[in-house]
Amino acid sequence: MGGFFAAASRTDCVFDLFFGTDYHSHLGTRRGGMVVYGEDKGFDKAIHNIENSPFRTKFEKDFNEMKGFMGIGCISDYEPQPLLIRSHHGTYAIATVGKINNRQELIKQVFDSTHTHFLEMSGGDINSTELVATLINQQDNLLDGICYAQDQIDGSMTILLMTQKAIYVARDKMGRTPVAIGRKEGAYCAAFESFAYLNLGYEPERELGPGEVVIMTPEEVRTIRAPGKDMRICTFLWVYYGYPSSSYEGVNVEEMRYRCGEKLAEADKKHNVHPDTVAGVPDSGTAHAVGYANRSGVPFSRPFIKYTPTWPRSFMPTMQRQRDLIAKMKLIPLHDLIQGKSLLMIDDSIVRGTQLRETTEFLYRSGAREVHIRPACPPILYGCKFLNFSRSTSEMDLIARRVIQKLEGQGKEPDLGAYADPQTEKYQAMVKEIEKELNFSSLHYHRLDDMLESVGVEPCKLCTYCWNGKE
Repeated sequence: MGGFFAAASRTDCVFDLFFGTDYHSHLGTRRGGMVVYGEDKGFDKAIHNIENSPFRTKFEKDFNEMKGFMGIGCISDYEPQPLLIRSHHGTYAIATVGKINNRQELIKQVFDSTHTHFLEMSGGDINSTELVATLINQQDNLLDGICYAQDQIDGSMTILLMTQKAIYVARDKMGRTPVAIGRKEGAYCAAFESFAYLNLGYEPERELGPGEVVIMTPEEVRTIRAPGKDMRICTFLWVYYGYPSSSYEGVNVEEMRYRCGEKLAEADKKHNVHPDTVAGVPDSGTAHAVGYANRSGVPFSRPFIKYTPTWPRSFMPTMQRQRDLIAKMKLIPLHDLIQGKSLLMIDDSIVRGTQLRETTEFLYRSGAREVHIRPACPPILYGCKFLNFSRSTSEMDLIARRVIQKLEGQGKEPDLGAYADPQTEKYQAMVKEIEKELNFSSLHYHRLDDMLESVGVEPCKLCTYCWNGKE
């Protein structure tokens, strides 16, 4: 994933840019960057590794030295950015959030059509943001270049591009990622997370539509490409990724999670389960559990606490084994709330299953009598094609796909549609096998229709690809 913030102000914007970008730290773990433009120094860029130290710590020195009236900032899970690009368009800074599935085809296309080279290598590979810039530079003006790049990309791409005069803000074509505009006296800003500008004195102005491109200056935000009619915003923004204080398409994340938990509680009435307490796997599972407790009357508790002062993210290390170990080490048990109890745990999702299995075993070792699991979304059957939701190199990393292969046998092409339908015997067999493999007392997933109803946005505007393969 990744997050971004941009500001254009009649006065110095670095304070807003620094804290606005920092408010997106939950969306990325590897790189942070800021570029500002001012009349005295021109473009000024800073990029730092934030894997083992938070954004604010790494950028404190830059914050005190940078000056400028426009700026863009980015938190990234992958490539270093923003980048400074010099082309026939002049010099500009660029940052992107999204995923390119046809990278190799686009790289070959660029090499075949012109003599060029790439400088910014990320882990030995071409930096995706530089690839986007190269596509933009194929056209005669920046707007045509941005539209061309988005048309060529198979996947999703939201773009911030800053020249000496303005900031171009382009939401991805299907609106899979949000872009919120804020306004205060003498300044505008653009952010992935709508809450990021509230404490900086901005008022919500509006959200960009899918594919919309605007030019942002201290005086105005002007649309130069109208939004499209079709939207497929990522539903996982509400279920997992989004910060509780954010809203997308007018729907607050925390409120959605309460409704989601309520729906889980209603569905659980038909299951013969009588837990002593309900709890959420922190952090994103907590609000779902509050909603469940409110509706069911089962007391809410926190039988373990996540230790976050020095380990804010469980997926900081590159290696999955290390991430799993740190996730386990972060959980501190409250034995008095676990011993002899029947616990119902709500997590936002089950992806690989490794962490939740270890959490369950940890609860049993701490004295739990039963551990019932209620994921806040359906089984994940497909790897995300649009937002790098999972770092999985193969869909067989997904616990649901591994179980399906086990049930179907090696070499067989399964009917995934049957496994996505909770009314089928295949779905029930898959859930039972996951329950057995992960050692849960019981497992019942959220239904897709109930989850979408919890969001409250028209289902046709929500991306559900990871659950049912529909784009």
